[in-house]
Amino acid sequence: DGTEPSHMHYENDENYFRGYEWWLMKEAKKRNPNIKLIGLPWAFPGWIGKGENWPYDYPDITAYYIVSWILGAKQYHDLDIDYVGIWNERAFSSKYIKLLRYTLDKHGLEQVRIIASDRLWEPISFVMMIDSELHGVVDVIGAHYPGTKTVPNALLTGKKLWASEDYSTFNNDVGAGCWARILNQNYVNGNMTSTIAWNLVASYYEELPFGRCGLMTAQEPWSGHYKVESPIWITAHTTQFTQPGWSYLQVDGHLEGGGSFVALTDGLGNLTIIIETMSHNHSKCIRPPLPNFSVVPQRATFYLGGSFSMVETLQVWHSRLDFESGNSSLFQQLHPVNVWKGRFSLDLNVDEVYTLTTLKTGRKCDCPEPPPPQPFPSNYKDDFNIRNPPFSEAPNFADQTGVFEYFVNASDPGDHVFTLRQVVVQRPITWVSDADQTISVIGNFKWVNVTVTCDIYIEKPRDGGVFIAGRVNNGGIYVRRTRGVFFWVFADGTYRVTGDLAGEEVLMKGLAGVRDNAWHTLTLNIQGNSASGLLNGYLLWENVTVSNPGNGWAALGTRSFELAQFDNFHVE
Repeated sequence: DGTEPSHMHYENDENYFRGYEWWLMKEAKKRNPNIKLIGLPWAFPGWIGKGENWPYDYPDITAYYIVSWILGAKQYHDLDIDYVGIWNERAFSSKYIKLLRYTLDKHGLEQVRIIASDRLWEPISFVMMIDSELHGVVDVIGAHYPGTKTVPNALLTGKKLWASEDYSTFNNDVGAGCWARILNQNYVNGNMTSTIAWNLVASYYEELPFGRCGLMTAQEPWSGHYKVESPIWITAHTTQFTQPGWSYLQVDGHLEGGGSFVALTDGLGNLTIIIETMSHNHSKCIRPPLPNFSVVPQRATFYLGGSFSMVETLQVWHSRLDFESGNSSLFQQLHPVNVWKGRFSLDLNVDEVYTLTTLKTGRKCDCPEPPPPQPFPSNYKDDFNIRNPPFSEAPNFADQTGVFEYFVNASDPGDHVFTLRQVVVQRPITWVSDADQTISVIGNFKWVNVTVTCDIYIEKPRDGGVFIAGRVNNGGIYVRRTRGVFFWVFADGTYRVTGDLAGEEVLMKGLAGVRDNAWHTLTLNIQGNSASGLLNGYLLWENVTVSNPGNGWAALGTRSFELAQFDNFHVE
């Protein structure tokens, strides 16, 4: 759903104050100091591969890059990174993993554990079985979207098994059902003791790929509106009554009438039982496909033995997902259950979650109502004139390829001291197919008739170029096929109007007289089926027919991975 700024854009560059992740980790630690922090690279800056789209040719450089980030987290933010991964859903290198462990240890980071390989159970499990040195350095086998199942080799390693990415499902009540089911069944069916949701909060334009695939939604920073969706309260059934370090009890957690339960203890006498009875059609995740099963109302009796036979009462928290009326009951505290001679019974309906626990600490917050939702402002300006910005990137711009950061032109005579600058000058080692151009989108996807104005400054001589655009219809993993109306100017003095980001569908071209290392003002006007463009306030082209797409965001960007600056952005 977009790019993030690296802590090292270039080989000689280090900055631990870019992007939102440092802020996010610190905010998480404020709420729960025991929360675990994990780093996992999706992409790498291009310099790490020395031009190749591969991070393992120079494993010492890659390890240095990763360890620098972990050291920076501690030095600049006092954040301890607990685990680190290899390369999200891509190939692993045994040589690199061993070198990463060596490099961590050399820098006094013995406590940082390694997860591999954030893809499937194989081949990592098999390779660990035949390579004892690799087995020694991998602490956790992490699989993505395992469908609650594991494989024999993974169990044979004796390592912790995690669903190190899961969920990724639209956050309505079906998403909550998916999350309730896999939070239990990843352990019950697959022996996984951790399940990590992608993603935490859906804070990106909803029309990007995987819109609202977060546990809650906060996608209107301009209004402050957010929504605590039902998956958040499903999460609470587990996370309010357990902590990292608790242990799952090894019981068969399948219920006779369908559904599942897990039981966990802190080893100090506390017990938490979580029960779910999600039906098939109300708990489908985005992936993998879910085989058929049935769940029926049932009475379940639980027997507490050993040290738990002393337990007399259990606190009860309950959720019921209601797909008929839509009136779901979420995370309500019910009357405690009495345990009689180590046993108690519960009548379970379909699509319910129960937590039974010795802990008396659960709570459902009474939070103030968030501000009401509002569309993106229909008249929006940013002159980027901010001396000490709280973040490295301007608000509301969503970078889809490249990185656009606040920049200070110390030598500028005064009009353009504070600007927005595209700073990635080499194609990254990509996770998916980034565009060959850089682009940042902004605004309301439903916009049809728009005027976009922006001052632009091409820094790359000869073949440099920049654009402004409207009706931009795509981004994220689909950014290469992005369409819209794109108004380009180039350092060689030419201009183009294209119907796509790739620049292949040329609608108009000609001479503009723009040059590099000088400021110019571009204006793009789209009304109905017609578009026109101004340069420095004078009409440059008009009557260009535009039909498809009929709506989309505004955007700005560059012809290639090149430095360029933007100022006085205005969309109406």
